[in-house]
Amino acid sequence: MRSNIKDVAKLADVSISTVSRVLNSPNLVAEETRDKVFKAIAELNYTPNALARGLIHKRTQTLGVLIPDISNLFYAEILRGMEDTAHRLDYNLILCNTDNNKPRLLASLKVLKEKQIDGLIFTSEPIYPDYNELFQQLQIPVVLAATHSLEFEIPSVKVNDEQAGFEATEYLIRNGHRRIGMIAGSMMDPVTAVPRLQGFMRALRTYNIEADYETCVQNGNYRFEDGYEAMGRLLQKSPDLTAVFASSDERALGAISYCHEHGIKVPDDLSVIGFDNTRLAVMCFPKLTTIAQPLYQIGQLAVEKLDNLVQGKQVGELRTYIAHELVERQSVAKI
Repeated sequence: MRSNIKDVAKLADVSISTVSRVLNSPNLVAEETRDKVFKAIAELNYTPNALARGLIHKRTQTLGVLIPDISNLFYAEILRGMEDTAHRLDYNLILCNTDNNKPRLLASLKVLKEKQIDGLIFTSEPIYPDYNELFQQLQIPVVLAATHSLEFEIPSVKVNDEQAGFEATEYLIRNGHRRIGMIAGSMMDPVTAVPRLQGFMRALRTYNIEADYETCVQNGNYRFEDGYEAMGRLLQKSPDLTAVFASSDERALGAISYCHEHGIKVPDDLSVIGFDNTRLAVMCFPKLTTIAQPLYQIGQLAVEKLDNLVQGKQVGELRTYIAHELVERQSVAKI
């Protein structure tokens, strides 16, 4: 049978409140009393209950994280940054996969509330008014990672997707490409898909390249199979393309796979640039030139911001944009 704090107090011959002080503020307890309590804890193999300790400090040292698709490699490095930082700051993380599903998101928030988390990190999805209302009902700090909100005053960490989209397209242009297509995200996604498309179109305008949106852009989701299918549709409409900007690495790999299966050599016949710099970027052939998001740093800064809020400190800038970079590999050729 598992020991509890009453058992420890009885064995050490002290009060329950004294055991609590030893666990939470040992410097306030006499050394002799501390030694008796620690000896009793060791004998009983007692492990303090986090929620019980939270009743004293009004904190449980746990943070909730909502992820829309935990199977996507994009989140692996972000979560690593969160986990390492949470460990350093003495927090535990509770991860919930929402599967881009609102009922599942609501169920996850209910569970996190019952767990009495100290704060919440919300990743990637847009912040709709009803989501913001839910956050307010939780009455805990919230930080956004790889997303942001211009409508609501919620701290966030992400890259400048519009500028990154511009630089990806500009790189293709500077390598001599003028017939450029894009495999974009859903236009229902104002966080990443729309800004990256805007950056793509701005680059074409800047360099006076005419583009017909209907023939040079294909929209879809972020999966490999979506990139594969979009590449087929794109080449059917614009068979003379020499380069494609795929707005995620998974999409880019799908595009490269389509080309390989249809006798189109990358980059000799068609250049492809991706976005994110996940581990997939170096697992394909040719290795993928891509826009690198500092995924680990996004996770790290999100937890640090949230820790400041939990402790009642200021977060500094509300919306933090961190630098991206272009990583050159072998999937883009000069023409």
